[in-house]
Amino acid sequence: QVQLVESGGGLVQPGGSLRLSCAASGSIFSISAMGWYRRTPGKQRELVARISSGGSTNYADFVKGRFSISRDNAKNMVYLQMNSLKPEDTAVYYCNADIMSAVTLRRSGYWGQGTQVTVSS
Repeated sequence: QVQLVESGGGLVQPGGSLRLSCAASGSIFSISAMGWYRRTPGKQRELVARISSGGSTNYADFVKGRFSISRDNAKNMVYLQMNSLKPEDTAVYYCNADIMSAVTLRRSGYWGQGTQVTVSS
């Protein structure tokens, strides 16, 4: 069984920073792309940032220059450093990873349970 667990969400004032972490654990053979998505009430889940196993990144236009994604392959972790936060960044943030199971050797997409980020004064 594979699971993703996020941490680091919370309440922050506009202009502040937060760092989200996501740990993948379980019967993992390999992890390819990892990423962060978010969902606000009434909207579909949207891509925030993704990073390949080799470190190539892509970002949604609305976070470019403010957010930075990174990963630690040895620890099976992905991070999202969020700076200059705005009220419109308020959302539930989800970790996603493309993981090959060590049991089935099949690759599937996995999601964390989500962590709330609230940007408010």
